[in-house]
Formats: sequence, structure tokens, C-alpha cells
Amino acid sequence: MTEETPSFDQRIEPGSFIHKPHPWPASAKNDTIDAAAVAEQTIAAFNHALSEKNYEGLVNLFVEDGFWRDHVAASWHLRTLKGRDGILAFLKQQCHLTKVEIDSSSNFRKPQSVNFAPTGDVRGIYFFTRITTQFGAGRGMVRIVDTGSEYKIWTFFTLLEGLTGHEEPVGPRRINGVEHGGQPGRKNWLERRGGAADFADSEPDVLIIGAGQGGLTAHARLKMLGVSTLVVDSNNAIGDNWRKRYHQLVLHDPVWYDHMPYIPFPEFWPVFTPKDKLADWFDSYAKFLELNIWMKSELLSSSWDDASRLWTVTIKRTRPDGQVETRTLHPKHIIQATGASGVKKMPTIPGMDTFQGSLLCHSADFPGAKESATPKKVVIIGACNSSHDIAQDYYEHGHSVTMVQRSTTCVISSEALLKVNLGDLYKEGSPPVEDADIYSWSWPSDITKTVHVELASIQRKFDADLLSGLSRAGFGLDNGPDNAGLSIKYFQRGGGYYIDVGTSKLIIDGKISVKHGQEVDSILPHGVRFADGTELEADEIIFATGYANMRTQTRVIFGDEIADRVGDVWGWDEEGEMRTIWRDSGHPGFWFHGGNLAMCRYYSMVLALQIKAKLEGFS
Repeated sequence: MTEETPSFDQRIEPGSFIHKPHPWPASAKNDTIDAAAVAEQTIAAFNHALSEKNYEGLVNLFVEDGFWRDHVAASWHLRTLKGRDGILAFLKQQCHLTKVEIDSSSNFRKPQSVNFAPTGDVRGIYFFTRITTQFGAGRGMVRIVDTGSEYKIWTFFTLLEGLTGHEEPVGPRRINGVEHGGQPGRKNWLERRGGAADFADSEPDVLIIGAGQGGLTAHARLKMLGVSTLVVDSNNAIGDNWRKRYHQLVLHDPVWYDHMPYIPFPEFWPVFTPKDKLADWFDSYAKFLELNIWMKSELLSSSWDDASRLWTVTIKRTRPDGQVETRTLHPKHIIQATGASGVKKMPTIPGMDTFQGSLLCHSADFPGAKESATPKKVVIIGACNSSHDIAQDYYEHGHSVTMVQRSTTCVISSEALLKVNLGDLYKEGSPPVEDADIYSWSWPSDITKTVHVELASIQRKFDADLLSGLSRAGFGLDNGPDNAGLSIKYFQRGGGYYIDVGTSKLIIDGKISVKHGQEVDSILPHGVRFADGTELEADEIIFATGYANMRTQTRVIFGDEIADRVGDVWGWDEEGEMRTIWRDSGHPGFWFHGGNLAMCRYYSMVLALQIKAKLEGFS
């Protein structure tokens, strides 16, 4: 595979926008730049214009096609404004921001002259900020370029992190945790905790469906804001959403990228977390943070009243003591945190009912490969992460495996992911994860794509032997949308990639076969027939065919009336923010939350602050 290999698979979520890589700004190379002085001068001018509501003067501090990305700080929305006209219209409509200060509290945060581009030379200044709004405080990041005649803001980011009067009870604000004597009949901590979790004499303001990383992180953030919250999940135990997945599953993202809010993984934690270890961590996390979670619970019905702005939900619950009860609750908000995707995509193919092999299922239901005295012939439909992991599992148990790759896959090695894509932001000894998150999310999506075009180019050189070996083995490769690699394909499609943790070498060495470029025509009693007329024998068939939009799960859980009012989830909107998730869903009091651990860590705060603001009447 060479640098000129085209990008074969440009599919995006229906209705979303394709954002092309944005050109790097023209910037003069200045080796004698005084970053601190330029930052101070720029922020002083910014604050002066802001205080005077001189928005025309404020936008003139930006380059003509500059960006302002705002996450519920200057407004109660997730917005990315592009160009002076767009920023000006935004400011005239609504601006909660009152003050911006330079944050020089660490070497990473303070103003400094840097090269913005992973390749090439695009010089400029970046620095972190602390911001004040009408409703609270937060942080941000500014990038400045030298236009040749003056310094201008290129990207400006604002993030609300807390609400005035509703600060999180951490550090000097921590609760006392005990009520001393003199109160006859007072309950101890365990009794109080049990009553709170049961909602014996109260109702939650927020109901969360799903106790995975989405549900847990959202509840953790809401708890710190003093919002009464309940999580319900149909599984038997916290962590089962990971525990019940296929046998050899291990996270492909490293520990430094996966920390959860408030309780980071300990320093002895492995770089890559096994699924069962993560499941146990989820259980401990919920206990440490005293989250209210009802497992073995089913949502029987739900309805929304526009007049009262309340939900009515009926939940059937099996209590820890085994008793079954039905409760009706009236939360003000519901968060669907049932995973980043919707229902599983299980195709209907002629002949499926005639299959006489021992297993035919979706990857979500794959029980794990089993030892067999006679090796089985296995066909796996699909060629992304799940397919590769399942193929490797089968191979290690002595079976013959063929992977059916209908289009192309974006492949990156685990080493390249760590060293190139995550780089210095998420690694041993990297900046605090909260700083790394601000640095990452402060990039507008257009520029994120520009950055990843260059990162993907570096990655392909890093993985040159791996990629050329896969091509020789007949495995179809693509470079992601606009040659921007895995991360952009994830944002744009939610799939279509593989982070290599060993299966690629098995394909290259011929130990796992690949059938490329063919659709399955029919299932035979003992195999698969393809559109070109060729056939493969199969004792077991696994469909690693992915999942539908998150909205499809809304329809299953809440019915058509709710699902018809919310928008499709994932894919970028016109401004470059993710559609529907972590923001107004289209239905009052209904929210989506999900993604990998890193996304849940960051956006759980953004989501919780929006809900708290509505509960307090701020928005």
C-alpha cells in the first residue's frame, strides 16, 4: 500500500454533513515571538470589547475564517461558529461569557510558540484560559497566528465546567459524612444509603437507561451537581454490558485515554483493559460514588406530558432480595445511555433457516470459540474490530476461519494508535487528562480533519509493512474519509476500522483467509454462497455486521411517538458538532449519551450541566 492509495469508503451517517479538511492558516514564521506578551495583548483587547459589547471589534480580533467552538459556556448549546460573520451573529444572539483570563498554572497551559501542524511548519501561539460566564466558570483554549502584519485569533474554545452556587462537593467543599449523637432514631450510613438507592420516599429528577460507561459517567456528573438520579438496567450485575461480550475482548484504547470522571484508573492498571476487569471496575466505581442503580429492571411503559413537563414511567424491578416490584416514577429528564449504537444489524438472507451448522448469530451474541476434537470451518461476515477479534479467537482454538470483507477497512496498528494518533496527549507522564481533553476538543471538526489527514499520513508510513502485507493477502484497505484515517471514520461513520492487536499478521501469514469484495447471496445448509457464484463451507457463521443508529433503540424502548420526535444520532451537523447526542435531542426532557470511555468522560460533564441548568431555570 502506497501513500497514493485512495480512500474507498466515504459513507457517512444519513443526513449528516461531510466536512472537508480546512486549509492551514497563513502564518509568518517568527523565531523571536514573545508568546506571553502576544497572549496578554490579545486577551486584554478581547475582554475590553466583550465588556463594551463591542462585538464588531471583538470579531475583528479573529482571522477572517477563524473559529469559535463553544460547549455550553457562551450559550447553552454545542456550537462551532466559522468566520467573522458567523461569530458576530452568534454573539449578537446570545453571549453568557463575561471574562477570559490566561491560565499559566502549568507549562502545558501557559502561552507558548508551537507548530500546529503534525507535518510542515504552521507556527503560532496557544494557551489555556479560565473563563467566567453569567452562570458559572470554566476553561478554554486559544490559538493565535501571525498574519504578517498583526496577531489574530485562529481558534477560540470555551467550555463551562461548573455553575455558580452549585459547585461540586470536592476538596474543601466535601461533605461531612456523619451526623453525630443527640438524634434519637438516627440512621447510620448504610441505612441512609439503602433508602436513597431505593427512592423509598422520593423520586429522581433524572432517569438513566443503561448502566454502561454512558450511564455511570452521566450519573456521576449529575450527583456532583446535586441532581437526584436513578439508573436502570436489564442486566443482572453492573458491568455485564462488558462482562457478557466475547471471551477474548480487551479494550483497544490505552488506559491513559480511558480514565473515568473523579476516579482515574490506578497507576498499576494495565495499558489495555480486559473486558471482565473493566466490568469489575464499573461495579466498584458505582459503589465508590454511591450511584443509585437498579439492575434486573425493565421499562414497561413511558409517556411525556407537555403541560407538566414530566415523564411517567413504569419500571418492573427485581430487588437485591429477590422480590419483584413495579414502580411508577415521574422524572423530569430521561437519558438514553444504552450504548453508542442502536439495534444490531442482523441481515435477512435467503436460506438462513436451512443452515444445519452448530452456530449462526450476530457478533453481539457470540459466546466465544470452543475447543473441538474436529476443527470447524468458520465464516465471519464483516471485517472490522469485532470480526478481527472473533477470527483471532477461533484461530487460537484451532479452527479454520474465513473473513468476508464486502468493502474496505481502515486499519491502524495498536502501536501507531499510541505513538501517532494519541501521541503526547494520552500516554505515561502526559498532561492531566482534563487538559488533554480540552486540547483535543478545542479543535473545530474542520481542523480536526486537517490534523488527522497529516496524522494518518504519518501512521501509514509507520504501518507500511503491515498495510502492504494486508494488501498482498487480498485484504481491502482504505485511508478513511478524505484520507483522514481511523478517528475521522469513527466520527463520520461510527465504524469501518480495525485497530490491529494481532489479527492482521494472521491474515498476512495466511492463517486467516479473506474473501473480499463479494456480497453474500444465500446461506446453504452447510455453507455460504456469494454473488459471484462461489461457495464456502461453514460449520459456524458469525455476522459481525454492526449496529444501526442509536435512535433505533429509542424506538424499541420508548416507542414510535418518542422516536419520531428525536433526531438521528452521530455524524456531524452543519457546524461540525455531533448530531443529537449530548444536546437537545428534538424531544423535551430526552437526552442521548454514549461513546467510548474518553467521550463519555468529557461529554458527561457537558450533558449534566445542561440538565442542571434546566432544573434550576437557567435555560
